[in-house]
Amino acid sequence: MAKFLLLLLLHFLLNLRPHNASVDFNRQPPRPLVNNYHHAPRSHPQQVHVSLVGNNYMKVSWVTDENNVPSTVDYGKTSGKYESSAIGEHTSYWYFCYRSGKIHHVTIGPLDPATMYYYRCGGSGPEFNFRTPPATYPIEFVVVGDLGQTGWTSSTLEHINASNYDVLLLPGDLSYADKNQSRWDSFGRFVEPYASRRPWMVTEGNHEEEKTPIIYPKGFKAYNVRWQMPHKESGSKSNLYYSFDVVGTHIIMLGSYDDFNSGSDQYKWLANDLAEVDRSRTPWVIVILHAPWYNSNTAHQGEEGESMRVAMEEMLYNSSVDMVFAGHIHAYERFVSILPLHIHFRFRKP
Repeated sequence: MAKFLLLLLLHFLLNLRPHNASVDFNRQPPRPLVNNYHHAPRSHPQQVHVSLVGNNYMKVSWVTDENNVPSTVDYGKTSGKYESSAIGEHTSYWYFCYRSGKIHHVTIGPLDPATMYYYRCGGSGPEFNFRTPPATYPIEFVVVGDLGQTGWTSSTLEHINASNYDVLLLPGDLSYADKNQSRWDSFGRFVEPYASRRPWMVTEGNHEEEKTPIIYPKGFKAYNVRWQMPHKESGSKSNLYYSFDVVGTHIIMLGSYDDFNSGSDQYKWLANDLAEVDRSRTPWVIVILHAPWYNSNTAHQGEEGESMRVAMEEMLYNSSVDMVFAGHIHAYERFVSILPLHIHFRFRKP
């Protein structure tokens, strides 16, 4: 009954439009790029974001311009009082003439559910805080794709921030850096006030590829280093696709721009992942990907999503996947109704 009510609510929301509105979708004009700069000391953390990693654990990621900052996170349940500490790892990368700062990743926990934690990165700088997801229903997700860093992004993030959500799911196209690596830094600073307070779980889009023949033929260099997701914990060989569980929900993040055909690692992983789903423990199964398998936008039809649909749709159908969310089109579409690609939904126990 609860599942039916959720789907009915989605149907109602996605078909809302003014009485005299046309069914045609008119894309809004672009807004200027928003540049975000780091004005704090070089040793202070920037681009802080958190993500889920295994049961009751969280990964804290950030960047420092100073290389001798330790990859440590001090944390606790009281502001200014850090009862626990964890040590992680760090890395950096070159992209042509660009050299990244020191990129830190530290996993902390075990953490209590539905609890506010206060934390400090690298032993200095400002205090941050996040709230862990609950242990039981209800849980509230936000799905938002194709973010970028413009005035539209600002209004979207402000709208998201008005809801008391638990986890954000992002189906690709994060920074729109498109090989301009400084825009990855700007994006990280842009979303920090939000991504440092709730776990952001992302998958890649076409704007993360950043391929260059011979030099960077596989692409996704910046994305894989900066936004590390729990792919190893889910048995995946690639950061471009993975799955995780949270409060009765099994969420599968697929890679539209990695090999997905029959016989590929991603295809085999997906088959195994779906076969291991325990519906008594996670009755909801949600799939997130970038390039949609169905859409009415003629500019985004063809092989982008169709070849992946042919390869994987039957597997998802046979596994009774509840919902699939995609990005890429810069609008949310269900049948002929269009809303901006932003929806938040709340799950209750079936």
